[in-house]
Amino acid sequence: MTKSQVLLLSRFPKFVAGNLLGTVVDTLVLWILSHYVFEGYLGDIIISPIISFECAVLVNFLVAYYITWKDRISKLTIGSFLRHYLGYNASCTGSFFIKMGLLMLIEYLTKWNVVLCNLLALCVSGTVNFVMGEFVIFKKRMKGKCDGTDNNG
Repeated sequence: MTKSQVLLLSRFPKFVAGNLLGTVVDTLVLWILSHYVFEGYLGDIIISPIISFECAVLVNFLVAYYITWKDRISKLTIGSFLRHYLGYNASCTGSFFIKMGLLMLIEYLTKWNVVLCNLLALCVSGTVNFVMGEFVIFKKRMKGKCDGTDNNG
């Protein structure tokens, strides 16, 4: 096994742990909103998952930035944080559409509770997020790319 494969395998449990935390946040926020704030199909299936998703994205990003891919962040600056967060959020938005499509499809086919449908859809979108984090958002940069220094930040 190569060093890069070992690093990839060591990141995955951190990513899963961060996503489990994000899933708890997503599910809790979704449950609260769908039961106590919004009513009906639009509130349960559209509005509540959008809000719960953004809460989970923030939690997942914080874990990704400070724990999972911290070795790929060379400068802990506001600019670095915001640049990575914008990319991470854009990536998550793409996987969000996957999640929403699956959530609605599963709910339509099974008539299960929205929370269960959401958990199943999160399994697929979580895999997409890991791939995007590893190979796009926090990709390993070439050392000395422009100025002879590590350009990860």
